[in-house]
Amino acid sequence: MNIAILSRNPKLYSTQRLKQAGEERGHTVEIIDHMKCVLFIEKKNPVVLYHGRKLDYFDAIIPRIGASVTFYGAAVVRQFEMMKVFSAVESQALIRSRDKLRSLQILSRAGLGLPKTVFMDYSADAEDVLEAVGGAPVIIKLLEGTQGLGVMLAENQKAAQSVIEAFHGVHARIIVQEFVKEAKGADLRAFIVDGEVVGAMRRQAKDGEFRSNLHRGGEATVIKLSRAEKHAAITAAKKVGLSVAGVDMLPSKRGPLIIEVNSSPGLEGIEAATQVDIAGKIIRFVEKHALKKKIQKDKVNA
Repeated sequence: MNIAILSRNPKLYSTQRLKQAGEERGHTVEIIDHMKCVLFIEKKNPVVLYHGRKLDYFDAIIPRIGASVTFYGAAVVRQFEMMKVFSAVESQALIRSRDKLRSLQILSRAGLGLPKTVFMDYSADAEDVLEAVGGAPVIIKLLEGTQGLGVMLAENQKAAQSVIEAFHGVHARIIVQEFVKEAKGADLRAFIVDGEVVGAMRRQAKDGEFRSNLHRGGEATVIKLSRAEKHAAITAAKKVGLSVAGVDMLPSKRGPLIIEVNSSPGLEGIEAATQVDIAGKIIRFVEKHALKKKIQKDKVNA
């Protein structure tokens, strides 16, 4: 097969591992910077141009779209979908997962455990918001944040009110969540491929830090998920519409609480912690479904 990895940085660990895994299984793998793609749209003839050439020969794409370029990245994925190319991450699921508020609403409707969360208009009273999530300490998140950026811990009522009012003053969209004390600065990440947990790790925040992201110095150790945690992770990915996902959860007295469903989870931490060939599992998933799509396409064209 001809496979494109949509990535802005060919040197990233995840990008390189996917390329390596694809080539080891006999595929031709090309890294494409989606931000340099040009979309040509006319009646029944969608085309993707890249440095002046048509990208009309791919059987599958593996999107690795950064949060800051979600809009354009999703448009590129959608264009490939219109060309009947299989995508490991569907464009609509990508957009859905990047909208933190929409994702939480979807997960809530599915009956999954979540931290108490409040989203408000700028006119809302900060004191009422804090009371709704059980008071300080609270977590305050920018809706567009990623990798721990735009996530703050307000340890007391006064600090929380100040942060909320400051964000409202610059018209920044935020959510306020309860601080789950029993998690003790740790979260769980389950890596999902094609409806199965293929690896799981516990991420522990470093001393003096409440964010457990590996990008912020957190440490990862391999774990075996409980039945409830596994069910929550698989259901969360399915409800958001992602076949490849990283699902982040907080352990709590109420059971696992989903904090995020990531559509472009990094491979380095999970592969190092679990010693599992996650990249290879993603390639096998792509093989299976791209072949089905190709057979259907050939039948239509026959």
